[in-house]
Amino acid sequence: MSIFAEAARLEKENAPFALAQIIESQGSTPRHTGQMIVRPDGRTFGTIGGGMVERLVIDQAIEAIAERKARIFQGRMVRSGEGAVGSDCGGTMKIFIDVHGLRPRLILVGAGHVNRAVARAAAPLGFDVHVSDTYPDSLNPEFFPPGTHLTHTDSLSEFWARIKLEATDFVLIATNSQDQEALRYCIQQPLRYLGLLASRRKVLSFVQALRDQGVSDESLRRLYSPVGLDLGAETPEEIAISVLAEVLQVKHGAKGRSMKDSLFPKRSKLVVIRGSGDIATGIAIRLFRSGFHIVMLDVAQPTAIRRSVAFAQAVFDGQTMVEGVIARLAPNVRDAMGCVSRGEIPVLVDPDAALLGELQPGYLVDAILAKKNLGTAKGMAPVTIALGPGFSAGKDCDAVIETNRGHHLGRVILDGPAQPNTGVPGEIAGQGARRVVRAPCAGVMHCHVALGDIVEEGSLLAHVGETPVPAPLAGMVRGLLMDGLEVSERFKIGDIDPRGLTADYLTVSDKARAIAGGVLEAMLYLGSARHKSPTT
Repeated sequence: MSIFAEAARLEKENAPFALAQIIESQGSTPRHTGQMIVRPDGRTFGTIGGGMVERLVIDQAIEAIAERKARIFQGRMVRSGEGAVGSDCGGTMKIFIDVHGLRPRLILVGAGHVNRAVARAAAPLGFDVHVSDTYPDSLNPEFFPPGTHLTHTDSLSEFWARIKLEATDFVLIATNSQDQEALRYCIQQPLRYLGLLASRRKVLSFVQALRDQGVSDESLRRLYSPVGLDLGAETPEEIAISVLAEVLQVKHGAKGRSMKDSLFPKRSKLVVIRGSGDIATGIAIRLFRSGFHIVMLDVAQPTAIRRSVAFAQAVFDGQTMVEGVIARLAPNVRDAMGCVSRGEIPVLVDPDAALLGELQPGYLVDAILAKKNLGTAKGMAPVTIALGPGFSAGKDCDAVIETNRGHHLGRVILDGPAQPNTGVPGEIAGQGARRVVRAPCAGVMHCHVALGDIVEEGSLLAHVGETPVPAPLAGMVRGLLMDGLEVSERFKIGDIDPRGLTADYLTVSDKARAIAGGVLEAMLYLGSARHKSPTT
């Protein structure tokens, strides 16, 4: 039997295995081509050359099967060093290890009309379908698609003993009279999905009975019942689509919302952020990853110094990326909403927020951090939030977020102002005001170093006009104003992190994350409160 015939046999049986194949070899190696099947218990079929490299590949294949994920193994035929396999051949091998025979089991308890329809609809979806019933006539093969595993037993306990439920199984219970018995057993199993076809009243009765028997709420929350997505389904075939839509949602970890929502974002989920500096960017990323749609507004020449973690850089470069999230300069609202639909964050040049009427956001966040209010008013959006000094919650906005470092950083204030500006930068490695670089005079900024560079005290960082700007201390250039910007005397143009090489200038700061958490808290609280009636 050829290796591919064996692989086809195992695939048909849905028996887990890995197929290891040499995809590249150089120099002296046991083989230059070859394939090998590896089973979870280490049994093999075929070979990639034997010896130490094959033993290591077998171990890697067993791990790949357990992780249910393909991988590439690279080995060097030497005794020591990176990728060494413990041989003296001297060549190198690259082996692709793919996993097969891992179709998830869809176990249908009961062979009535709905489960027959589910089996037929599930057949092309990559499931290994098993159906059980205590009535043999219900298991007529004509009712089911080819390849369905049909099991008749005299009792459910006999079926559980045969099937041996696993944590990766999807189970749907739909019997004539054994639902409660089946649920009592399955609810205690760590299944990927457990659905019960039943009315809401029946579900509540079953759940209360299980709770009375000591089943925890944590276990009960794993039950999907009434089963399926709300599609208005009535016939067995329609119910099958509803159930499998829910099963696929769980299988793929998807949100299950209408696909058109990504093309036409809901304005109630739209957040406009004034400012696009490093703090505003930290907020944008937190909200974006929490399912909100973000549009940012800024001036034509933003003065963010931590440009590597500021979406403001998109204004200069057209687009930028921070922690895997893309921001793009948008010329108008139409293009901005197109960015939102593509899963990007648009930045509009709109310092006065004149486009709010066209955007109609559900939330407005003032993250300019000017230490004063530059025009944000409470009525600009259904929920308005502002950062730091210059705002009073209840008057200028619905909530203020504390921005001073310390115990209250990120606190949500619903009445009154934040703490006043101290004018003292937060300390890093014992350095506070000294690490901040300010313009020695008014003029145009010209940079001589880049973000992330390591400098010594006194090193030339930039010129403002003809005046040199030396580094105030040794460390990493964490912040630096954009080259070519005009600045006033004493304007903040840079930031040196005294931690040097251990500093991180490519990810959002701890301060930004704390403030972002406060913004999200305020949005969730105020967003839910405005939908409640005064009597709730």
